[in-house]
Amino acid sequence: MWKVRRELAVFKILGAVACAGLALFWYFQDDVRGVILAIPAAVLVGAMGLRDVLVPVRLAADESGITVVHGFAGRRHVPWEAIEDIKVDVRRRYGLRSEMLEIDTGDYLHIFSAHELGTSPTEVAAALRRRGV
Repeated sequence: MWKVRRELAVFKILGAVACAGLALFWYFQDDVRGVILAIPAAVLVGAMGLRDVLVPVRLAADESGITVVHGFAGRRHVPWEAIEDIKVDVRRRYGLRSEMLEIDTGDYLHIFSAHELGTSPTEVAAALRRRGV
């Protein structure tokens, strides 16, 4: 089972509260542009934090297959036979290295970052390959 680290969800919620506070500050300063920027930021970051709280487990594996998050808070079970490929996409840009786990089921491509999994996608891919694919 791989899930979002709790600290990341807390930071997102604190960021949403900070954006809402800025919106209030700018509202009382009669700065309409600041309010227009801060409110959508608070809603977006708050929704991301809410998703992390509601559905912290993004990927789970058992004997029958994997369960992945689908949509905002839904879940989908994928049997091992339906998984066509598991790979890790590694990119380097501006001196940073990023990894994304890609699970191809033919109909869907499920993509997970290290932040969503709470660990390295390379480790998760190796564990999934050992388990079923």
